[in-house]
Amino acid sequence: MKKSVNPYNNKVLYEFEELSEKDIKEFIKRADQAARKWKKESFPDRSALLLKAAAELEKNKQEYARTICEEMGKPISQAIAEIEKCTWVCEYYAENAADHLSDELIETDAGKSYVRYEPLGVVLAIMPWNYPFWQVFRFAAPALMAGNVGLLKHASNVMKSAEMISRVFRRAGFPEGCFQHLVVGSDAIETILKDPVVKAVTLTGSKPAGSSVAAIAGKEIKKSVLELGGSNALVVFEDAELDSAIDTCIQARFQNTGQSCIAGKRLLLHEAVADDFTKAFLEKVKNLQSGDPADQDTYIGVMAREDLAKELEQQVKDSEAMGAVILTGGRREGAYFEPTVLDRVSEDMPLFKEETFGPAIGITRFKDENEAVQLSNATEFGLGVSLFTQDRERAERLIPLFDEGAVFINELVKSDPRLPFGGVNTSGYGRELSHHGIQEFVNKKTVYINM
Repeated sequence: MKKSVNPYNNKVLYEFEELSEKDIKEFIKRADQAARKWKKESFPDRSALLLKAAAELEKNKQEYARTICEEMGKPISQAIAEIEKCTWVCEYYAENAADHLSDELIETDAGKSYVRYEPLGVVLAIMPWNYPFWQVFRFAAPALMAGNVGLLKHASNVMKSAEMISRVFRRAGFPEGCFQHLVVGSDAIETILKDPVVKAVTLTGSKPAGSSVAAIAGKEIKKSVLELGGSNALVVFEDAELDSAIDTCIQARFQNTGQSCIAGKRLLLHEAVADDFTKAFLEKVKNLQSGDPADQDTYIGVMAREDLAKELEQQVKDSEAMGAVILTGGRREGAYFEPTVLDRVSEDMPLFKEETFGPAIGITRFKDENEAVQLSNATEFGLGVSLFTQDRERAERLIPLFDEGAVFINELVKSDPRLPFGGVNTSGYGRELSHHGIQEFVNKKTVYINM
């Protein structure tokens, strides 16, 4: 039995009975049948349905946002923004998928030669709880427009969100079996992925989960895309516009109560501006509104589960024991973790070398560009980095030196349907979004006509 528990008050919201092996086979069979028909639908027909899904999200965004708020504690204003972003990605692919997947003509010795993009079929999506709608829609919108169908294995604590996502596609009029969510645990993933009907898998989650799923997919010779953890650095140079940089760094670290793979998790400050930046940054952090996630004015809610808050608490305590200094915060109460800033954080501390998935950040100082790059790259992850400087030449020169999937200048790292999203190293491989993302789960078929 899977349960959704409100992390703010510990009330059990919903209970879901897990599917039996027989049920799972039936879901897969239904997906297979849908895939055979769906791939024959035209782009205009697919687009019309996806636009209806976007309209459904917009029409009922308050209800969908409330589900997110209750299930994982996201502040309601941020939950509404999440639904609005899902609307955007549906509209983007409805309008652009045909161009992204149009035949690519290539001049050769043939009378005609080109590459065409065809769907793979059934794709398994394994998704996390931190953005329970967005993570799913940024997969589903391009996958469905490419002619694939989706099987969703969502995180166990957001099964109501999964159910409502399925409802969005059902209400939009998608054929039965085009998108289904499976009430299963992680122990069912291997069986599902090994089924011949399932052609590929995408996972957003932790390094251990990604490693396990990639191993199964590799053994089965099936395409996989992994979007895993991150430990993004926020690098503030001596010429940064401090007021703007501080506001951006606050949002980068503390939105979604710090529970984001692309959050800014390590604050690297040039020693010339470190004191001034820290003083102003602390004032902003202390003024962040904590409270009931259902309150429109709340910016910091609770973490999604108490065990996650305990894990962050241990990382902070261990770093403090190694010499870090807590400047503000550090207190935990149940699933609530107070917005926390630590100074004098070094490379060997958990707050620096591990992914911190909550509202805590450590400050590390650097003396020059070389040290800034070295500190930013001193991690096993490689999802993204933010640089704050008013020197464009410096920014352009430094960009190639960062081992990251994305470099953002004077902006927080964020996902955008128009840009590819993904990482390197243990942050995963493959890309989501843009034309790069929609082409991950297609057969790039070479056609050569000699006549």
